[in-house]
Amino acid sequence: MKKPLLHILFAFSSGIIFGLGLILAGMSNPAKVLAFLDITGLWDPSLIFVMGGAIGVGVVAFAFAKKRTTAILGGVMHLPTKQDIDQRIIFGGILFGIGWGIAGICPGPGLLLLGAGSKQGIIFVLAMLIGTTVYSVISNAKKT
Repeated sequence: MKKPLLHILFAFSSGIIFGLGLILAGMSNPAKVLAFLDITGLWDPSLIFVMGGAIGVGVVAFAFAKKRTTAILGGVMHLPTKQDIDQRIIFGGILFGIGWGIAGICPGPGLLLLGAGSKQGIIFVLAMLIGTTVYSVISNAKKT
């Protein structure tokens, strides 16, 4: 099904705003992220404000979205329903944290760096794709 132009423009605009926000917040700079994570060295607490702002926006957005039956542009709402904490959540969070601590990059900034042609971004996104493929293979093998 072909998406209307308005949907494409809205998605594109959202991506641009998100990317600019990552750049302005310093999230696209792995050294800044690693300085935030280095609580025993030269700790840079500035990303606390970025995370706090993101959590605040998310809380408001989800509260608004939960009251709707359709998206603003008329599409189906796909909100998370899972509320239990299981091994996948715990180990996934640990693995994500280890990767973030090693590289100083998470998926959003990784894609931003990839788009900028950064060697770190290319390596990160390749590793992310390999990791998701390995997870998919293991997950599918367990189902059979």
